[in-house]
Amino acid sequence: FLRESHSPSSFHLNFSPLLYCRLVDIASASNFHCFKLRHFHLDLRLNFAVKEITGWQVLELVALQPGVQTLVLDTHPSLLIHSIDCKVPGSTGAQDISPSLTYRIWWLDAELTCGQTRPLVFTQGHSVCNRSFFPCFDTPAVKSTYTATVRVPEGVTVLMSASRSAYSKQDRVFQFSMEYPVPAYLVALVAGDLQHVDIGPRSRVWAEPCILTCAVSKLGGSVERWLNVAEDLFGPYVWGRYDIVFLPPSFPIVAMENPCLTFIISSILESREFLLIDVIHEIAHGWFGNAVTNATWEEMWLSEGLATYAQRRITTEAYGEAFTCLETVFRLDALHRQMRLLGDNNPVSKLQVKFEPGINPSSLMNLFTYEKGFCFVSYLSQLCGNVKRFDSFLRAYIEQFKFSSVVAQDLLDFFLGFFPELKESCVAQREGLEFERWLNGCGPPLCEPDLSAGGVLTGPVQSLCDLWASEPPDPEAIANFNLSSWNTFQTVLFLDRLLDRSPLSHDVMGQLSRCYSAQLDEMNAEVRIRWLQIVVRNSFYPDLPRIRGFLHKHVSGD
Repeated sequence: FLRESHSPSSFHLNFSPLLYCRLVDIASASNFHCFKLRHFHLDLRLNFAVKEITGWQVLELVALQPGVQTLVLDTHPSLLIHSIDCKVPGSTGAQDISPSLTYRIWWLDAELTCGQTRPLVFTQGHSVCNRSFFPCFDTPAVKSTYTATVRVPEGVTVLMSASRSAYSKQDRVFQFSMEYPVPAYLVALVAGDLQHVDIGPRSRVWAEPCILTCAVSKLGGSVERWLNVAEDLFGPYVWGRYDIVFLPPSFPIVAMENPCLTFIISSILESREFLLIDVIHEIAHGWFGNAVTNATWEEMWLSEGLATYAQRRITTEAYGEAFTCLETVFRLDALHRQMRLLGDNNPVSKLQVKFEPGINPSSLMNLFTYEKGFCFVSYLSQLCGNVKRFDSFLRAYIEQFKFSSVVAQDLLDFFLGFFPELKESCVAQREGLEFERWLNGCGPPLCEPDLSAGGVLTGPVQSLCDLWASEPPDPEAIANFNLSSWNTFQTVLFLDRLLDRSPLSHDVMGQLSRCYSAQLDEMNAEVRIRWLQIVVRNSFYPDLPRIRGFLHKHVSGD
């Protein structure tokens, strides 16, 4: 006997009275702990005219407990479930569940795309959004393989976060297969007027035709170089391909580490340094986050903190320690800025955050998850006494937990087992730096890594900031600094620190505008938006028209 419930957050299949089970993941309404999800298949048809995807899904499940009589999956009110079928083949205990579905996801009219000629659709699963794409165990604790068949109108190209794909031009059908187990949030789809250029033996760039040449020129052969550096550090890249698709500015985040296919916002192309960092960060997720995943969103730092550490190991090997320290100083400045706004006792600053029912895990996408998590991982590295020894530990950690989901205790137990001398010296209980305090204490990181190697790049920034803080600023001394010779991270660090010192006097703002305003207009969006924040914070009316021009370009898409 099957019936669909009218719960807004889940649907139930009942075969007799409900079996009540304790939910482990507060962000999931499913009973995922009662089943093993072996595989699922999506069969989809895209209809751009009515902005709708219809189709059906098959889930292959095995009950993990005797007497389990209820399956509960996460869904969303925007997902319309028309019918459900259940088959129990043979006596193996396997169950095939087949819902018939209508999907409502991110549809962009042609005017909202980069080319403004054809519409585009994409999905975004992180953290718990894919329950509006398909019924699922929407928790990072559950991983499975999947396949998909997608039928599209003529002229539409479909991409998915899958390790293999095929296309029948005659039938306009795309076939996808992800042969490695992934959590639900890493299933992603994009469809539209997309073309590609190969940029390496296992990488290609996808984009709308109007930005494809720019995207390829900005990345060149760098991606394969970054992949090789990462493999030297952390072991083989297990996903086969590493492709990148550039999406319109309406993409809701900067980038998303979907396996085999990173989604990234096209506006990032303006800044080479920010593009470099963001792509390398998503590459790092191939090991930390995708291969080994946090089992609950309450410990998101296990993915983001480790991926940030791995990203910086890659940039250190590829571009030197000074550049990595500069980028880290810039991010830690932002962390402390956020700390001043929130206060030292705000619970969101914990690495292990306890959710209340109804809280969206995406609220954890803050600098503490990334930067406080990074500082803790850096502290573990310092305990080893040698960064190369810690690289070896991370390779072993990936090999041990590959394609599984972990909690913090798994990482720390494996760390102490890998370095028994550290366990014997009780580093986990070192006064003031206890592992438990790192995880459950509010406030800033308990310690930060030594970033003095970045002084050659951060020193001039601080010197110029100090000159502008003097009364009155010395024009001749200031003229010795040429912002056009700085890289983007130096310039944005300078502007962020000026913003921290605001409000500034009207005379100082006038002098800043005369010195830099026209020059900054020629720089990328990351730089310009910071100058405009200073303009707004200080109510400097002469430069307000620049805000309108910036918004017209980046909001309207001109």
